[in-house]
Amino acid sequence: MASLASRSAFRAASRRTVFNASKAASKPSQAPAFSHLARATACKSAQRSAVQMSSRGIKTLDFAGTKEVVYERSDWPLAKLQDYFKNDTLALIGYGSQGHGQGLNARDNGLNVIVGVRKDGESWRQAQEDGWVPGETLFPIEEAIDRGTIIMNLLSDASQSQTWPKLAPLITKGKTLYFSHGFSVVYKEDTKVIPPTDVDVILVAPKGSGRTVRTLFKEGRGINSSIAVWQDVTGNAKEKAIALGVAVGSGYLYETTFEKEVYSDLYGERGVLMGGIQGMFLAQYAVLRKNGHSPSEAFNETVEEATQSLFPLIGAKGMDYMYNACSTTARRGALDWAPIFEKANLPVFEKLYESVKNGTETRKSLEYNGRSTYREDLAKELAEINDQEIWRAGKTVRSLRPDYKPE
Repeated sequence: MASLASRSAFRAASRRTVFNASKAASKPSQAPAFSHLARATACKSAQRSAVQMSSRGIKTLDFAGTKEVVYERSDWPLAKLQDYFKNDTLALIGYGSQGHGQGLNARDNGLNVIVGVRKDGESWRQAQEDGWVPGETLFPIEEAIDRGTIIMNLLSDASQSQTWPKLAPLITKGKTLYFSHGFSVVYKEDTKVIPPTDVDVILVAPKGSGRTVRTLFKEGRGINSSIAVWQDVTGNAKEKAIALGVAVGSGYLYETTFEKEVYSDLYGERGVLMGGIQGMFLAQYAVLRKNGHSPSEAFNETVEEATQSLFPLIGAKGMDYMYNACSTTARRGALDWAPIFEKANLPVFEKLYESVKNGTETRKSLEYNGRSTYREDLAKELAEINDQEIWRAGKTVRSLRPDYKPE
């Protein structure tokens, strides 16, 4: 694809971004800091933030003709957040990607957080490395649930199903049950995860990995998250979900349902976010190689230009902006072929959504992820991807980037 104009536009956009960032850096920050590292600043600005909040209020925005309420981190200044949870202990069960990111963020926000994992296992070791102290903030799962008032079940979907018979009796009246994925509750016929009827059941689902949740928090930005209520016993479940969303590092929160969250999540992961993009990359690369193009050229035209030039433009300004930034030849061809790809892919995506909705994908996941050989089987599949020519060529291409760091 001829994309000299695209690359030039992207470099120009990058220079403007750096220039604007440097100007912004010279101005005092308007938002309260959400970290113990800047607690003093946050406390001093709490009153000012409260005044701003009361005058601004919650935002109702127009999303392509549909009005939606968006909840923001600035609705919950740090002092207000800490006061709201002053009598609570957040018991974070599981210390995988989300457990790591959400737990550290909530701790940095000054909340009382403890971690519950299997004693002396790998997660126990990782938690200790992150400063969680055995007997003080790090406990076996059952003890953490007993000590907690808000039980944050962040175990993997398969583990939630396997451990639920032991955990369910410990989640007693007055506690709150928190999830970051609707999987276990929505597909309860398969997972057997049926929450007690006398507790609030809420969801905060960050739109990214736990590592991204942590990184964006440390950068002072905050990730987008979905919030939902499955069961409201106290009448405060929604407010609690919003506050917890802020506590774990969200910048903006969008309301949904448990069902819609899990349907869209499973569908998206298998579609354009991961499964679809891998399939498209492989197909395009294979045709280029079949027609005599070198591995470097096939990779550059399939992956490198997409991830380093065009996709960032889409993320920053939208698809129309990316089209405008490209050459006239590229633009014409893309506009002509987009409807053809849409028509060809629509039946696949319809089939995928139905497979998610009817539970087929859930049953496959539970069966596969519940195997005793799960880690070995996964390593074998990932090794096969790593050994594909497209990604072996990519390692060499990436090594030439100015910001390259050895893998």
